[in-house]
Amino acid sequence: MQIVILAAGQGKRMRSRLPKVLQPIAARPMLAHVLDTARELSPARVCVVYGHGGEQVRAALAAPDVVWAEQAQQLGTGHAVQQALPVLDDEGMALVLYGDVPLTRPETLRALVDAAGGQGVGLLTVTMDQPTGYGRIIRNAVGAVQAIVEEKDATPEQRLVREVNTGILCAPVARLRAWLGRLSNNNAQGEYYLTDIIAMAVADGVPVVAAQPAQAWETLGVNSKQQLAELERIHQRNIADRLLEQGVTLIDPARIDVRGELRCEPDVEIDVGCVFEGAVELGEGVRIGANCVLRNVRIAAGTRLAPFCHLEDAEVGKDCVIGPYARLRPGTTLAEDVHIGNFVEVKNSQIAAHTKANHLAYIGDATVGSKVNVGAGVITCNYDGANKYRTVIEDDVFIGSDSQLIAPVRIGRGANIGAGTTLTHDAPEGKLTLGRARQVTVEHWARPVKAKKS
Repeated sequence: MQIVILAAGQGKRMRSRLPKVLQPIAARPMLAHVLDTARELSPARVCVVYGHGGEQVRAALAAPDVVWAEQAQQLGTGHAVQQALPVLDDEGMALVLYGDVPLTRPETLRALVDAAGGQGVGLLTVTMDQPTGYGRIIRNAVGAVQAIVEEKDATPEQRLVREVNTGILCAPVARLRAWLGRLSNNNAQGEYYLTDIIAMAVADGVPVVAAQPAQAWETLGVNSKQQLAELERIHQRNIADRLLEQGVTLIDPARIDVRGELRCEPDVEIDVGCVFEGAVELGEGVRIGANCVLRNVRIAAGTRLAPFCHLEDAEVGKDCVIGPYARLRPGTTLAEDVHIGNFVEVKNSQIAAHTKANHLAYIGDATVGSKVNVGAGVITCNYDGANKYRTVIEDDVFIGSDSQLIAPVRIGRGANIGAGTTLTHDAPEGKLTLGRARQVTVEHWARPVKAKKS
């Protein structure tokens, strides 16, 4: 089987400079979703017919398993498929998909191809209560498909038909090549309709069969931002349903956004408003509080995230407690039972087991041992304006509140750093190190008084 994806449309109703097929569903271009579906069918060839914004489309989705055919003028779907003919092999079937119909399931397409049987034409159709705007499937007295009539060319009687064309079809390549060569644009839109090949197939005695998807949303296309938003919600609800089937607890399945791959072990709980981007793995019993954002994160079993945490390119061990309002930036690795509290930021740092930084701290470019206590307001001063340096904090260290650790610096095992210290040299293990200005009380000082207005 060979697959042709039509992706040349401009999408004026999107009111966007971004080509229509690059508009995102779950933070990925619609065309990327269609390509993923195509690859699941293991085709011999995938050809994308591009046009509007072509170089941008090709640059965004270039891949060694995709060939490209340009449709310089948009003269209809039949004309679009003609552009792919030079790269198609006459042996076998061609399946035609659309770059702005992103939610069709692979199993639906397999069933369509199987129904065509290798020699016939297969149409994916759907029955709609309100078929306005769609081409109608015309059948004869015994129910056999005879033709597809576009709405602008349909008679009043034909417009009453509720079975409509989705545009997705498959046909033998050799037959398709001959039929496309016979297309005419003598119709209301002056275009070369791919759908006209159905009447040709019937006239040539080629079987035409119709198959329908399990869900109508599989055939929905996108022509406006409103439709894009509707498909986004459908897609996210489908993901939510799969998570629920896997045993994940979603406090509200309508309020989760997965913009990548989310893998969950049993008994994961996810509160409302959470966003998952890239590759995210949640271990058994992980609890994610409301309004958290996780991007490329792995979290081990038993860890709890309080609301409003932001984690990116980080790895979190078992039974940690994070947040609320905590941020783990790229390069962060936490061992088991680490506590990262409210308004604590960690970047490019490794923190060993049982360490706590419970509030208002910045740990950057640091290696932190186990059972360390980082007080409120502590920061590692890792950047001198040109270069970054590392802070090493060994096991069992206590760092008093409002201390600044000027990297590069090492704090030895068991050391105590007094509150308010600015540490500029290594602190020896097992000792108290202080770095404060002397406290002074000024006698006979009087608080200024606001002058009276004249």
